[in-house]
Amino acid sequence: MTLQLLIVEDDDAVATALVDAVAAAGHTAICVARGADALLRHREAQMILLDLGLPDMDGLEVLRKLRLITSSPIVILSARDDERSVVRGLRQGADDYLVKPIGLTVLLARIAAVARRSQLSSSSSSELQVGELRIDLDKRTAGLGERSLNLTAKEFDLLSLLAQHAGSVVTREQILDALWGDAFIAVSRSLDVHLTGLRAKLDSPGMIINVRGVGYRIEAP
Repeated sequence: MTLQLLIVEDDDAVATALVDAVAAAGHTAICVARGADALLRHREAQMILLDLGLPDMDGLEVLRKLRLITSSPIVILSARDDERSVVRGLRQGADDYLVKPIGLTVLLARIAAVARRSQLSSSSSSELQVGELRIDLDKRTAGLGERSLNLTAKEFDLLSLLAQHAGSVVTREQILDALWGDAFIAVSRSLDVHLTGLRAKLDSPGMIINVRGVGYRIEAP
């Protein structure tokens, strides 16, 4: 399995060694040195290798924020070997915790194991259906029952995101990340405006449910 990796590492020498190692195994990698950049660029990768000693924020805080917006596998690669850090990392959502220095052969084997467990796949259907709601992702069209929905680009993206997770809650952070590219910028009001417009066009009370303090869930009317 060939992967696109995001390496979050502020030591240039270590980052270079990691890039060379994953490239030798047929993978490709993007490198960033700051936690803030990881939060902005995580969508470009299928798996994240995360150092904890970053210059702008603690790696465990980066992990916590990433887990609000992505389910992609995250492997911590850190010099911190105390039990508390390991336990916190795994409990906060890391898929594996590797202590530096680590042999590159072992690292590649662990990456492969995490990828297998996560069942990474790029295949996805271009059509979604939730009850009478139909969405064509390729044509970017949507309809409900016999009606076609005349949606703006953002309304379509919002509806598609909710439909892809039908029956489950999509957090506000996930929505902001997917639609605006940053889960932690102050555009919540924009989300509210687009959500109001989408609900009006659906004209189906109870279809988009507000889960107070968390996010939204779409269900078949």
